[in-house]
Order: sequence, then structure tokens, then C-alpha cells
Amino acid sequence: MRAFDISPLLRSSIGFDHVNRLFDLASRLDETATSYPPYNIEKHGEDAYRITMAVAGFRADELDVTVKENSLLVTGKAVETAEAANAEAGAQPGVTFLHRGIARRAFERRFELADTVKVTGAELKDGLLHIALKREIPEAKKPRQIAIATPAVSGAVIDAQPKAA
Repeated sequence: MRAFDISPLLRSSIGFDHVNRLFDLASRLDETATSYPPYNIEKHGEDAYRITMAVAGFRADELDVTVKENSLLVTGKAVETAEAANAEAGAQPGVTFLHRGIARRAFERRFELADTVKVTGAELKDGLLHIALKREIPEAKKPRQIAIATPAVSGAVIDAQPKAA
């Protein structure tokens, strides 16, 4: 198992405690868990993102998109019976598949979202699930100029006069 020591990075960072959790999550993932279904993460403009997942063979009622705190969870559970599979593929009764190359196995894909990223919608079109995301920075988190206060000068100002010799 891999171990990451990120304490040098956290010395000058405040409020990034969740980074350690992300490193732990990344070290626990295996390659088979991240291969199905394939997906793209796209950036559209300054504050818009889109996740596109290839979910061929899934209907909208077999997919679930859930946002909880800072996690986006996409799950797919295919309703699978032999009759339903043959009917869906256009096969006649009594016909069975000799080869089934389109995977319809159940999956669960989790994405970690930043505090300012919100899910704005999802659409299933042509076997692709598109999930729209938008970064919305609240006014309180936008950069602002901080005025530097100086102590007020108290009392009268005394002008110094050069002495005559």
C-alpha cells in the first residue's frame, strides 16, 4: 500500500484538511473500479463543467444521479431478465444471445466536488449521460481589498525651528 505524507504541503495551508482524505481515497482505488463506465470531464468556459459518461444500454429509470455534501454519486442498475434483454434488443421470442458485448453491469461512480461547484442538471442522450456543473463563488468567498488602518496621530504637531547660532 502506498503512503503519502502531505504534512509539508499543509504547513502553509489553512482549511484544506479534506486533501488528506482525497489522497487516502486515491490510494485505495484499484484500476478495475475506475474503468467502467468510461467518462470525460470537460471544461466549458470559465465556470462551467460537464461530466459525460458512456452508459450504452441503460434507460433513464435505471440511472441515478445523487449529490450529497461534496460528493456526486452516479449509479446504474440494469433491470435484467432474459425476456427483457431479448425484447429490448429487438429479438423475437425464443431467440437468445450468442454473444453480448454491450456491458450493462451495475456500477457506482463517485466524484468529489469543490465547495463552490453545484450540479445544475443531467441529460441522457444517445447512450451518453451528460451532467452539467457550475462553479458559483459566493460573495463572501470572492477576493476583496482589506483596508490597512493606521493609528491616528494624537495631540498637536510641534514644528521644530532651527536655532540661530
